[in-house]
Amino acid sequence: MAQSLELLLIQFLMPDNDARRQAEDQIKRLAKDPQVVPALVQHLRTAKTPNVRQLAAVLLRKKITGHWAKLAPQVKQLVKQSLIESITMEHSPPVRRASANVVSIVAKYAVPAGEWPDLLPFLFQCSQSPQEDHREVALILFSSLTETIGSTFRPHFADLQALLLKCLQDETSNRVRVAALKAVGSFLEFTNDGAEVVKFREFIPSILNVSRQCLSAGEEDVAIIAFEIFDELIESPAPLLGDSVKSIVQFSLEVSSNQNLESNTRHQAIQIISWLAKYKANSLKKQKLVTSILQVMCPLLAESSNEDEDDDLAPDRAAAEVIDTMAMNLPKHVFPLVFEFASVSSQNANPKFREASVTALGIVSEGCAELMKDKLEPVLQIVLGALRDPEQMVRGAASFALGQFAEHLQPEIISHYASVLPCILAALEDVSDEVKEKSYYALAAFCEDMGMEILPFLDPLMGKLLAALQNSSRNLQETCMSAIGSVAAAAEQAFIPYAERVLEMMKVFMVLTNDEDLRARARATELVGIVAMSVGRARIEQILPAFVEAAISGFGLEFSELREYTHGFFSNVAEIMADGFVKYLPHVVPLAFSSCNLDDGSAVDIDESDDENINGFGEVSSDDEAHDEPRVRNISIRTGVLDEKAAATQALGLFAQHTKSSFAPYLEESLKILERHSGYFHEDVRLQAIIALKHILTAAHAIFQCQNDGSVKAKEVLDMVMNIYIKTMTEDDDKEVVANACMSIADIIKDYGYMALEPYMSRLVDATLTLLREESACQQLENGSDIDDEDDTEHDEILMDAVSDLLPAFAKSMGYHFAPIFAKLFEPLMKFAKASRPPQDRTMVVACLAEVAQDMGAPIASYIDRLMPLVLKELASPSATNRRNAAFCAGELAKNGGETTLKYYNDILRGLYPLFGESEPDDAVRDNAAGAVARMIMVHPQSIPLNQVLPVFLRVLPLKEDHEESMAVYNCVSMLVLSSNPQILSHVPELVNIFAQVLVSPAETPEVKAQVGGAFSHLLSVYGQEMQPLLSNLPPAHANALAAFVPNS
Repeated sequence: MAQSLELLLIQFLMPDNDARRQAEDQIKRLAKDPQVVPALVQHLRTAKTPNVRQLAAVLLRKKITGHWAKLAPQVKQLVKQSLIESITMEHSPPVRRASANVVSIVAKYAVPAGEWPDLLPFLFQCSQSPQEDHREVALILFSSLTETIGSTFRPHFADLQALLLKCLQDETSNRVRVAALKAVGSFLEFTNDGAEVVKFREFIPSILNVSRQCLSAGEEDVAIIAFEIFDELIESPAPLLGDSVKSIVQFSLEVSSNQNLESNTRHQAIQIISWLAKYKANSLKKQKLVTSILQVMCPLLAESSNEDEDDDLAPDRAAAEVIDTMAMNLPKHVFPLVFEFASVSSQNANPKFREASVTALGIVSEGCAELMKDKLEPVLQIVLGALRDPEQMVRGAASFALGQFAEHLQPEIISHYASVLPCILAALEDVSDEVKEKSYYALAAFCEDMGMEILPFLDPLMGKLLAALQNSSRNLQETCMSAIGSVAAAAEQAFIPYAERVLEMMKVFMVLTNDEDLRARARATELVGIVAMSVGRARIEQILPAFVEAAISGFGLEFSELREYTHGFFSNVAEIMADGFVKYLPHVVPLAFSSCNLDDGSAVDIDESDDENINGFGEVSSDDEAHDEPRVRNISIRTGVLDEKAAATQALGLFAQHTKSSFAPYLEESLKILERHSGYFHEDVRLQAIIALKHILTAAHAIFQCQNDGSVKAKEVLDMVMNIYIKTMTEDDDKEVVANACMSIADIIKDYGYMALEPYMSRLVDATLTLLREESACQQLENGSDIDDEDDTEHDEILMDAVSDLLPAFAKSMGYHFAPIFAKLFEPLMKFAKASRPPQDRTMVVACLAEVAQDMGAPIASYIDRLMPLVLKELASPSATNRRNAAFCAGELAKNGGETTLKYYNDILRGLYPLFGESEPDDAVRDNAAGAVARMIMVHPQSIPLNQVLPVFLRVLPLKEDHEESMAVYNCVSMLVLSSNPQILSHVPELVNIFAQVLVSPAETPEVKAQVGGAFSHLLSVYGQEMQPLLSNLPPAHANALAAFVPNS
C-alpha cells in the first residue's frame, strides 16, 4: 500500500483536475483499511517534498479517528513516536503544525486510556527547548490539546500558567510570543473556573505588549487574539480589577482611533469597549473612563466609511453601538458629555461632525430618556436646526434623531408638536429620498401617541402622505404607509374621511407578487388592519372579505416578513370583528400553526482551518465526522423567521381571546405550541407565548363550561398555564417576559379568585419572594455583572411594577387571610423604599402598600409605625406620581389602620395641606388628597378639625381627573350632610354647586350620582324654599340635573 499511496498523494497535488479526482477516489478506497495509518505515518516521515508530508498529516488527522481502536499496540507506538519526531525534527512549519493537529486527535483517545503517559512531559520539555521551533510547536499543541484533553491539564494548571507567562515574555522570539498568546486564548476559552481565570489577570500587561508589537509589525490578525482573550475575561464570572480594565480600555481606544488599521481590527477593539460598557459599566465609572471613551467614540461617528468595507465593521456603526450601550447603563455620566459633543459639533464646518452631533443625540435618547426630557428645548433646537442643514447627510441624521425622540421621549415630546410637526412636514418635501424616508419614519413614530392633538394637522398630513403614496419609489411608499398607519391610530374615528381612499389604494399593493414588491405588500397588509381598527366593525365588515382573501394568498409567496405582517393584520381584524371573525378561523389558524412550526433557521459556521494551506484538502472527508468535533465559531439566526413566529404566536392568543368558545377545534394544538414557545430560545417568541397563554386560558374556560367533564379539563389547562408562569418567574432570563408572566398571574387571580389559585399559592409566594429579593434568573445578569454599591443598583422598573401588582392581587382575593403571606413579603418589599433607591422604586412600594391596605384591611395596623414615616415623606416628593400614591396610601392606612393611625392624623393633614393649594400643579394628586381626607373623616370624624378642613376640602371639588376617588369623597360629603353635621351645613351654596357638577359629569358612575342626589334631597328637606335662590342661579343643565332629585309633592 505504501508505494501506491505515495504515488496517489503526489497525483492528488497535481494541477490537473481529472488526475486529482482519480487520486481522491483511490485514496478514499484505500483509507477504509486500517493499514492506511502506518502507510501515512511513513510518508509523513520520509516523503521528499513538504507538500506530500503535509498532505499525509492532514489525511492522517481525518482518518485516524475511525481506525485508532483497531490498531495493534506496536502500530500505535509507531504513530506516537513518528509524530513526536515530526514535531521536533521537521524543518517545514506547515508540516510541523499539521503533525501537531494529528497529535491533538490521537491524544483525545490515547491520553485518557493511559496510552501516552510521556506526552505532557515531552511538551513541557519542548516548551523550554533552546530551539525556537520546538518552543513554538509545544505552545501550538497546548492550544489544540485544550479542545480534546483539556481536563488532563487541570493538575498542571499552575505550572502551565507560569510557562505561558514566561513564553509571552520570551525575549528572543516573536513567534513564541505569538504562539503563547494563542495558547492563552485557548486555555481561557476552556476554563470556567473563576479562580483559574483570575490568575490570567496578571497576564494582561504581557498580552498588551505582544499585541502592540504585532500591530507594529503589521500582524493585525494576531493582535486580534488579544481582544478575544479580553472578551473571555470580561464575560467570566471572576471580576476584572480596576487597573486591568484601565489598561484594556486604553489599548482598545488606541486601536479604535487608529485609522491606519484594518476595519476588522478596529471593530474588535470597539467591541471590547462595548462589552465592558455592557458587563462592567460600574468599573468604567469607578475608574473614571467614561469621559475618555466618549472622547474617542463620539468623533468616530463622524468618520467616513470606506465604500468597499463591510457596513457592519464600519467604525462609526460600532462606535454608535458603544455609545448606545453606555447610555443604557450609565445615563447620568453619558448624557452631559454627549450633549456637550452635540452642541459643539452642531456648529462644526465639517458636515460629518454636524451629522454626528444629531446622530449621537438620537442614539442616547433611549438610555438617557429621563435626562433628555429635562433638556428637550435645547436638544430640539440642535436637531430641528440640523433638519434645515444644506447637507443631505445632516438632514437625514436629524430625521433619524427625531424618530428616536418620538419613540423614547414620550409623552414629553408630544407637547412640542407645534414646533416639531411643521419641521417634519417640511422635510417630507426634501429633495433627497433618504431624508424623506427618515422623515416618514420620524412622522410615524411621532404621530403614534399624539391622540387628538393630531387633528389640526390631519388634513395637511394626509394630503402629503396620499400624494407621496401615489408618486414615490417603493422604499418611500413603504415608510409612507407606516406613517399613515400611525396617523390613523392617533386620529381614530377622525380618520374615517380618509379611510376609503387609503383602503382603495391598498388593494393595488396587496396583489403585488414580484420579490422586490413584497415588502410594500407587507406594509399595505399591516396598514389595512390599522385602518380597520380606527374606523370600526360597522364600516369595515362588508368590504373585509376581499382583503382577507388577498392576505391569505400572500402566504404562498415565501416571504417571511409578509407572513409576519399578515398575522398582525389577522390579529387586528379578530379584535374588531370579535364573534364575526369566527368564519375566518378555519382559513387563518392553520396559517398561524404553520408559521409557529417553521424550522428555526439557525445557521452554524464551523471552523476548519487546518487545511487552508493546500487547496482541495477539505474534499477528503473524515470517516467519522462526529468524532472530529469541530469548534462552533458563530451562530447566526434568520431573524425574519423569529419575527414571523412571534407574530403567529401572538395571533393565536388574540384569536382565542376574541372568538372564545368557537376556538375549540384549535385549542389542543395551540396549547402544545404555546407550551413549546414558552421555553423558546428567543425572548420575543417567549414573550408572545406568555401573553397568549392567558387568552387561551380564557377561551378554554368558555369552551369547557358547557361540557360534562369541563371542570376537569379546565383545571388541566390552568395547571399547565400556572406551571409555566411560575417557572418563568424565576427561571426566564428576560425581564419583560417575567413581567408579563407576573401581570398575567395577577389578572388570573382577579378573574378566577383565590380558590382556583390556592393549589399554586405556596410556589407563587416563593417565586414572588425570589423576585423581590432580586435573585431570579432575569435579575442575575445585571446584578452579577460588576461589584457595585447598594445605592447604585439598577433594575427594571417595568419588572418590579409587575411584581408589585401581585401583592394587591393576592390581598384582593384573600382579604385578611393574606396577612401571614404579607408578613413574609414585607421586608423584601421595603428594601425598595430606602432613601437610596430611585424615586420610581418608592412610588412602586407606596402604591403597592396602599392597595394591600385597601384589600387586606385590619391586619395592616401592625405595620403603621413602619409605613407612616415613608408615606409622609413621599407626600412632599418632587414626583407627582409619588405624591399621588402617597396621598392614596395615607387615606387607606387611616381607613384600615385602626387606633394606631390616630397619633399621625395631624402629621397627615399637615402633609396633605400643600396638595390642596395652587402650588400643586397636578389634578390627580389633588383628587387623591381629597380622597385621603374623606377616608380620615369617615373613620374618625371627631379627630378632624372640620371647621378648618372642610373649606379647604370642598374648594377642590368636584374631582377633576381621578374618578376612582369619587365614591370615597362623595360618600364622605353625603354622610356629613345626611347626619346634618353643622360644619358642613354652613357650606350649602358650595355643596349645591358641587352636586350639580357631579350630576352632569359623564365621568361619574350612576352609583356616585345617586349618592349625591340623596344628599341633595336631604338638603331640600331641611331648607325647603330657602334653596330656591341657589337653584335659580345655576345654569339650566345643572338645575335640571338637580331637579330630578326633588321629591314629588
